Amino acid sequence: MENRRNIEDRVERNVEQYVKKGFKIFFFILIGLAIAFLVGYIVMWLWNWLMPELFGLPEVGYWQAVGILLLAKIIFGFGSGDRPSKGKERKKRRFANACSPMRKDFSDWKHYDEFWKEEGEQAYEAYLNRKNDIKEG
Repeated sequence: MENRRNIEDRVERNVEQYVKKGFKIFFFILIGLAIAFLVGYIVMWLWNWLMPELFGLPEVGYWQAVGILLLAKIIFGFGSGDRPSKGKERKKRRFANACSPMRKDFSDWKHYDEFWKEEGEQAYEAYLNRKNDIKEG
């Protein structure tokens, strides 16, 4: 008898979970449709506000605005959020490996200010004088 009660409780909990999940799915679908409708309406409103006056283009309806939005997404991409795609990451790694022989040891840069004070200004002035002589001559 007790085993049967445990099974009934488990079935009741499972049904309750599935009903909750069903409502969540229905809610998210409803929210998604509302957002899609709102985005289409915003594109239509912005187009009809800007494009006829700025570029002399005709006004568009809701479904035309949705089509324009879809076309823009196809042309310009759907975006990957803030994380780079795997292909971009692979290219960065390959470029970094290819450029690694060109990397310099920047520990010597601590002497740069001292060098510039002692020799840099004079060397730069001499360079400018040579350039001016070439232009004049």
